[in-house]
Amino acid sequence: MSGLVLKLGPKERVLINGAVIENGDRRSRLSIVTPNANILRLRDAIHPEEVTTPVRRVCYIAQLVLSGDVEKEQASMQLLRGVEQLSQVLTDHDSRELLDCATEAVMDEQFYQALKSLRGLLPREERLMAAAQA
Repeated sequence: MSGLVLKLGPKERVLINGAVIENGDRRSRLSIVTPNANILRLRDAIHPEEVTTPVRRVCYIAQLVLSGDVEKEQASMQLLRGVEQLSQVLTDHDSRELLDCATEAVMDEQFYQALKSLRGLLPREERLMAAAQA
C-alpha cells in the first residue's frame, strides 16, 4: 500500500500486518510507505456474526486476508467467485464499476483496495434488501 495515509481519530485502532495499533488521545496521520502492507481499520471490520448478506460475505473474505487469517492464494479464488456472483445480480453501472475495481484489485493482490470497492456496495445491498422485504 505505497503512499497510503491513514487519518486516525483519538483512541482509534488499526490492524497493520497483524499488529493492532491504537492511536493516542489526539487525531493523527500515519503514512504507510511499505508496499503491500495489510491494513484494516478496526472500526470498519465486519465481525463474523455480521456476515449475513452476499456482499458482506465477500467483504469478509477480503478482510480475512488483510488480518492475516487466510492466505492470499486461497482467498483470491473465493473473492473472484463471489464478485462474479454479485455481478449477476448487481447489474447497474455504478455497481459494475465497483465490482470491476474489486476484480482488478484482487488480481493485483491489492486486498485493501478490493475491500474498499466492495464496501461501496453495502449501502446499495441494504436498499435492495429493504425493498425486497417491503
